[in-house]
Amino acid sequence: MLFNSIDFAIFLPIVFALFWTVGRHSAKMQNWILLVASYIFYGFWDWRFLGLLAFSSAFDYFVGAELYRQTDKRKRKMFFWASVAVNLTLLGFFKYYNFFADSFVNAFSFFGQELNLGSLKVLLPVGISFYTFQSMSYAFDIYRRELEPVKDIVPFMTLVAFFPHMVAGPIQRASFFLPQFLTHKQFSYDLAAKGLKIMLFGFFMKVAIADRLALYVDAVYGNVDMHNGWSYMMATLFFAFQIYGDFAGYSLIAIGCAWLFGFHMSPNFNRPYFSTSFRQFWGRWHISLSTWFKDYLYIPLGGNRGTKARTYGNLFTTFVVSGLWHGANWTFVVWGAIHGAFQILERVAEELKFPKIPRLLAIPLVFAGVCLAWVFFRANTVQDAFQIVGGIFTNLQGKPHIGDIGIFAFSLMGILMLFLIEFVQEYYPDVNLLNHRQAPVRYATMVAMLAWIITLGVFDGSQFIYFQF
Repeated sequence: MLFNSIDFAIFLPIVFALFWTVGRHSAKMQNWILLVASYIFYGFWDWRFLGLLAFSSAFDYFVGAELYRQTDKRKRKMFFWASVAVNLTLLGFFKYYNFFADSFVNAFSFFGQELNLGSLKVLLPVGISFYTFQSMSYAFDIYRRELEPVKDIVPFMTLVAFFPHMVAGPIQRASFFLPQFLTHKQFSYDLAAKGLKIMLFGFFMKVAIADRLALYVDAVYGNVDMHNGWSYMMATLFFAFQIYGDFAGYSLIAIGCAWLFGFHMSPNFNRPYFSTSFRQFWGRWHISLSTWFKDYLYIPLGGNRGTKARTYGNLFTTFVVSGLWHGANWTFVVWGAIHGAFQILERVAEELKFPKIPRLLAIPLVFAGVCLAWVFFRANTVQDAFQIVGGIFTNLQGKPHIGDIGIFAFSLMGILMLFLIEFVQEYYPDVNLLNHRQAPVRYATMVAMLAWIITLGVFDGSQFIYFQF
């Protein structure tokens, strides 16, 4: 069930009404309503994977109980690694089996050896990367004595399956989010109104900006041989704003939807394209995932403790794994490696006391580097990505592909509008039109946003990009 679908428009009010009427007397009833609703929500994609979701959640629940009960360090480690092994095995099989099988076959063929591992028609469960990490964080936090296990399995299973964030995040730390499922929620009109407004802005970013930009991006990246460097450059610029509008829009809808039920989720984006360094970019982009990898991979690997070479190795490994997490394709691995290299180069420059780049120059430089990496993220193959990068620097004859002049013009308008909104939020944070003190300003902003969505939005049921991960 997509957020931008008729099904969800019917589903959400029903769950909202049940939650605040039938469930108004106890937290237990509220959790049951959300749990059943979340499984129905997920079942709309493929009911066959409901068992996988339930097993993954139940397994980590019982592992968490044992981790807390055990005092023997060896046994605690055994249960901890059991959680890691089972979760990553499930994730690896469903998401990466064919990728690794094909990679091994190609590697052996390169050396003249034939290897037949066979391929399986494995369906990818929607959101498995997100809910697996969400479930694992529970065991991790208990293992590190940062969280006590819950006695009732229902709040934990509701946490993992909570429909606003189950499919594409934001990934919430169990130690932060789980306690909210243990308290009885009281309806707040102000919080619900705030949630609806932030959902409106999320739909604006998705339907009116991201999906509009996708029309041009898909035309170029889907037919690489037919375009020149100017078209590659334009499509890559458009994709940078498409993926931001798509994923940040989803995150805002998820956060706003959670507010409707009285839950608070940590933010996932903070105007990343105004970053003055790649380190700052990853503090502003997909914040929940970057902090997850920092806390549960980078620091356990050693973080910045030890030699510089070890620190650089830990950084690079973390970003490569992050790239692989995004998808079973070498394009994502290269994308992660590029960001890892950028992180290392920045640290080397700091250690060599390079002069600090002025903000007005640093922002476009970082954005250009991010766009270079986006080429590999969006391209269908590594070969296509290198063709696009090469074309940007060498194939600048002719004119860029425009296609439908209306689609192109509306795409540029969307980018300009999003940039202006982000600029105001970055440099004039007190100017918030959706939450302005004057009611006429608030209502005018909402009406204008709705009008933009209705007149310029793309209503083709486009799936959110991060749903594939």
